[in-house]
Amino acid sequence: MICLDTNYLIRGVILDTPEAAEIIVWFSTGEALVAPMPAWFEFLCGPVSDAQVETVRAFLAEIIPFAEREAVEAARLFNAAGRKRALRVDAMLAGPAIAADAKLATTNRDDFTPFVPCGLQLL
Repeated sequence: MICLDTNYLIRGVILDTPEAAEIIVWFSTGEALVAPMPAWFEFLCGPVSDAQVETVRAFLAEIIPFAEREAVEAARLFNAAGRKRALRVDAMLAGPAIAADAKLATTNRDDFTPFVPCGLQLL
């Protein structure tokens, strides 16, 4: 299972981007693609067209809710990484990936590196 960060959702609708190509390959090989609710929210804030939303949604097996389990995991990551305010939203994206036992696909690897010692797998 691969959890898509916001940048993958955004760049996934742009033709000829590496992210769009990777999404197509993963999808066509049967990899389950998911997105955490905070990333889906960021994507929907756009600008994005209805057609782009429908296209991305068609590739996603699930939009992972940000419920108690995901919030607990995000808080664990945030606290373990030193409670840096800049990491708050990143923890809300990484927590659901860990809770779902998914690898996180992101172009902002440096932003998520503090969570790797806590179990986050990056692509």
